[in-house]
Amino acid sequence: MNLKGKTIVLTGASGGIGEQAAIQLALLGANICLIARRADELERVQNIIHGQGGNAWIYPVDITLDEDAKQCIEQILSEHVKVDVLINNAARSIRRPITQALDRLHDYERTMQINYFAALRLTLGFLPHFLANGRGHIINISTMSTQVPIPLFSAYLASKSALESFSRSLSMELGDQGIDVSIVYFPMVRTPMSSKTTIYKHMRMLDTSTAASWIVKAVQQKSYRITSTSGAIANALLNTAPATVMNLTRPLFRLMDRRLEKKLKDKSS
Repeated sequence: MNLKGKTIVLTGASGGIGEQAAIQLALLGANICLIARRADELERVQNIIHGQGGNAWIYPVDITLDEDAKQCIEQILSEHVKVDVLINNAARSIRRPITQALDRLHDYERTMQINYFAALRLTLGFLPHFLANGRGHIINISTMSTQVPIPLFSAYLASKSALESFSRSLSMELGDQGIDVSIVYFPMVRTPMSSKTTIYKHMRMLDTSTAASWIVKAVQQKSYRITSTSGAIANALLNTAPATVMNLTRPLFRLMDRRLEKKLKDKSS
């Protein structure tokens, strides 16, 4: 797909995967609308894109706030004749055992606010524009951890699973009206968000530039699912024999955590 002149709205664009995706898409000729809370970081990314000859506009906004998000959508649509793609990339993750979250319902509420409701808010906001134009592409960022049974991330995975279910319904209802839907299933990626968990310091992860290329692939190919081969296989096995897969992988994840903790301790000593 030729991206020259296409207008793409990208949330979570002030750093990490979002920043790299914005740069890569702009280099391919797309007009990028950058959304995030931090105006200074958005300006930094915009300056990088402009320095490489690309086009980018910034929209500092907290998309978890309904009125602020609506005003942002209205501003984008007033400044751009046509929006072609919405990429719901902004997210937050929490690593915590469920037994340590018994009095922390707010963990689940916060992840749902940004990972699900904010993405839903923007999707519903841009859908009338897409339908009026007879086409539009919505890309929702998820995680490979919804394709395999993963412990310790219940708040994060619940929010991403909700977004995936909505994505399926969206595709089923509007796929024949020009609305394309893609879900990108990332493995662990080395970002500021994942780096907050010290145990993952020495874990092999995808770099942000490579992860961003998965988003570019989703934009260009319009595939419903962008994932790794291992993710697709694990998902098929989980759907076929869930109890068996969870019983087999449960001790493996505990072993992985012990090894990562030992490696962190050895490197620190």
